[in-house]
Amino acid sequence: MSLPFFDAIIIGAGAAGLFCAGQAGQRDLKVLLIDHADKVAEKIRISGGGRCNFTNRDLDPAAPHKHFVGQNPQFCRSALSRYTPADFIALVQKHGIPFHEKHKGQLFADRSAEDIIAMLLAECEAGGVTRWQPCSVKKIDFLASSASESCPGSYQIDTDRGPVSAGALVIATGGLSIPKIGATDFGYRLAQQFSIPLIERKPGLVPLTFDGAGWAPYAQLAGLALPVQISTGAKKTRMAFDEDLLFTHRGLSGPAVLQISSYWQEGTPLAINLAPTVDLPAALSQGKARSRKLVANELATLVPSRLADAWASREADWQRPINEASDKALARLAEQLARWELTPTGTEGYKKAEVTLGGVDTRVLSQQTMECKTQPGLYFIGEVVDVTGWLGGYNFQWAWASAHACAQALAATPP
Repeated sequence: MSLPFFDAIIIGAGAAGLFCAGQAGQRDLKVLLIDHADKVAEKIRISGGGRCNFTNRDLDPAAPHKHFVGQNPQFCRSALSRYTPADFIALVQKHGIPFHEKHKGQLFADRSAEDIIAMLLAECEAGGVTRWQPCSVKKIDFLASSASESCPGSYQIDTDRGPVSAGALVIATGGLSIPKIGATDFGYRLAQQFSIPLIERKPGLVPLTFDGAGWAPYAQLAGLALPVQISTGAKKTRMAFDEDLLFTHRGLSGPAVLQISSYWQEGTPLAINLAPTVDLPAALSQGKARSRKLVANELATLVPSRLADAWASREADWQRPINEASDKALARLAEQLARWELTPTGTEGYKKAEVTLGGVDTRVLSQQTMECKTQPGLYFIGEVVDVTGWLGGYNFQWAWASAHACAQALAATPP
């Protein structure tokens, strides 16, 4: 008995998988989309505070290293240049979804992330995509064709809804981030099955933690947010962001920290300017000349009062009226606020990480098609690949672009 046959089977119904399925189906390919979860696209559903930051206008396809990390950020140039933010925006507009720009090019759905999910499902419907969900994949085998056959081979997939086969297999299973919504290591295990190299995985866009008594004075600031400049690395490896910082009971979070976490190396320090828009030496000097307030009270005109109180309590020289503080003590205060150096002890891990750094080594994938060079008909798209974008819609754009590149490359299997 012959198995049900598809031109392409896509495993993973997240952003990349849904988009690839819809695009391929609308090219008249017979497509099966499989996912083990009860609901599609949970990561889209919770992203952007439930409104889905679906792309970023500021993305420069010609310079992906500006907004993407990985062993070779240039790998994603081809896909990003052939399916741009403008292309996805046009699709959103075609479906009548209202959206807005927050800041730094970040675009969000006005109403809900559900609008984006409904759009992707409608695109799959338009392409006649078959969806099996929930459906677990038990086993995958590749059957190479004989020399007399025109196709390179086929994939036989054993699922809990029965066996199927396809000429192409697309892996869109994402990374390890947020396991409570269904993240697994399926894509990495499949890569290993076919001897495809992996780049070490670790949590990305993740809060950083600080253990021990040294963090106790700052734990009381939990909930406090303020704009900062945060940096890590030195000289050519230095990376810096101007974003908001959030104090937590266990460490630091907020956009500034999530961004820098993708560049931070274990054991290395961070440098944080807690008042990046203020000339602190001048402001404190002026305060000393005209005020009799406590240093903490004067400082509270420059930074949030809770931070001013916590900082001033660190030294006796700062616990007095500012006009009685020595110039040296005020200079030291300004310097420490402008360059707070501290070394994280770790991260909050995959449970709080928005993405997974590392993944399928891009050296074995075609940047034009996302097909594996060593395994015909096997494609990897989206987060499972060693391409990670900044916070702010860049990872979704990589999902759309890599899915589009793959969908355009898929072909009808010869009869």
